[in-house]
Amino acid sequence: GADDWTLADFAAAEKRALITVTAAGVRFRGPLMRGVAYAEMPVARRRTAHAALAAVLEERGARLPALLHRAAATTGPDADLAKDLAGAARSADPAVAAEAGRFAAALCPTPAEKAGLLLAAARSAWLAGRPHQAGQLIRRIPAAGGTARVRARGLTAEMSLPEGRPGARDVLLDVAAELAESDPGTALEALALAGEAACRPGEQSRYAALARRVAAGQRGDEPPPVALAFHHVAGLACIADGDEEGSFARLRQAVALADRVAEPGPLLRAATAGVLIGDGRRAAALAGRAAVLAREAGASVLVPQALELAALAGMASGDYPAANEAALDGAAVARGTGQPVLAGTHLAVLAVLAALVGDRDTALARIASVPEGPSRPLCEWALALLDMVDGRCPAAAERLLAVVSAPPGPGSALLRVAVVPHLLETAAQAGVRAAVEPVATTFDRWAGRTGQPNWLALRDRCRALRADDGESAAGHFETALRHEGEAGFPRAHTELLYGRSLRRRRRNVEARTHLRRAAETFQLLDAAPWAEQSVRELRAAGERVETPPPAGPALTAQQERIAALVAGGATNREVAQELHLSPRTVDHHLRNVFTRLGVRSRTEMARLLSQA
Repeated sequence: GADDWTLADFAAAEKRALITVTAAGVRFRGPLMRGVAYAEMPVARRRTAHAALAAVLEERGARLPALLHRAAATTGPDADLAKDLAGAARSADPAVAAEAGRFAAALCPTPAEKAGLLLAAARSAWLAGRPHQAGQLIRRIPAAGGTARVRARGLTAEMSLPEGRPGARDVLLDVAAELAESDPGTALEALALAGEAACRPGEQSRYAALARRVAAGQRGDEPPPVALAFHHVAGLACIADGDEEGSFARLRQAVALADRVAEPGPLLRAATAGVLIGDGRRAAALAGRAAVLAREAGASVLVPQALELAALAGMASGDYPAANEAALDGAAVARGTGQPVLAGTHLAVLAVLAALVGDRDTALARIASVPEGPSRPLCEWALALLDMVDGRCPAAAERLLAVVSAPPGPGSALLRVAVVPHLLETAAQAGVRAAVEPVATTFDRWAGRTGQPNWLALRDRCRALRADDGESAAGHFETALRHEGEAGFPRAHTELLYGRSLRRRRRNVEARTHLRRAAETFQLLDAAPWAEQSVRELRAAGERVETPPPAGPALTAQQERIAALVAGGATNREVAQELHLSPRTVDHHLRNVFTRLGVRSRTEMARLLSQA
């Protein structure tokens, strides 16, 4: 019998490399052999083995693994064991929780309880990055499972959101309508997930009405995550009603509650609220925290969603290096968790970041990797930025007008305001200012309401571009440059526009000061096309400049990452693949790194970096 076995009995299997035997125990070498051995084992012996393992694991204090083996050894319903499994699953890693929920459902004697356990297991499977398993569990929910079938439709729609599948938000609104009174918690969750429906003309009134129905059940003593969701949904309902002041008040309350929340889902909601009120730095911090917590909890499917928000928020706050890091990480994680459309969103963000600094080859390479779907407006923004670099303002204005009027998609709420400064700049130069005046008025009001220095600076820059005379424009430009929140690339762009405006009014001495600052900053940021534009304007203003001002020894964030990879032995092509850059861009950056560090080879650079 099994009780009489010794390690010597495993010798034949070990010799054939089927198993490994160590002091810690006996293990199969791979899942295939383990699966074959399990399938070939007689059912009675299999159950005996599970029962023996359960006893050993219970002695070691491994409660949930022991319960799983007890469940595998059990025949027929066992309500007490199902209850124990469901309780232990609540604090487990999602992958383990899904398995526990599946077993608990099999042991459960009543259809309603079985349905709830299968639904919870399906959600855990999805969070663990196993959508196929989640779908299988959803299909096993019995028809007599009460509201579980409706909630399952909501989960299926939620799983579809990152992939941009049409109709997902409509389904969430249907679920909210069906459960508004019987299950207000799930209805609230559905409305929070359907958020961008509040921006869609055809759904605005429906969203607001549903939000009011669900809000009627708010008691005021809810735990922070639930209270946060109520404020978030109320803020979205205000947007649907056209009540901007009310939306800012409720969304700010949602952001304020984030410090009392430690779950990734509610934090993502708070980060979204931060984006909607223009607080990009706070939103990026919350999204970054959500990504860390999701990783720790094993909720791998939420990680790229959190990183998408972090990247968009970083871009909105002008922290392009942080946005780049988040999007690179997000693209890799999204691909690893089988979310190609979401990976495309990250690549589209990376395309915009490349286009912002005028890196045409990289921007176009990244755009070519983005699948058709909800991320195309981001790609259009990137292409418009490249048009701006080339001086094709009418083409850029046409693209950007299409972006602000496109249906809601990933990051669309932020996109509608983030592109406006570029739209107004190109529209002014293309002579179509009147066509964008409604957009400009809306942006002016929204930016002022945020109270954020970076948006206030952009608001004043836009006011300068819309001014009717040079003196008024100069006043707005000066106000924009006095805001402490405008720095780096956005500030340099304002300096360029102001310098150009002064030069055209023949105030060349003043113009040169601003154009010089713009050229220096663009050169430091490795934004060569913009540095060249600034230098051309400098020359036109009467300054003799042969080349852009020399950059200092400090490396940009992009250069640091390239240098570290090359120092670690990566080829230019490998670096390009890792960072989604064009090989030509890697070569350009590497030459600049050599120049800034004063080295002539990869070996010298690696030696210098190892000493730093």
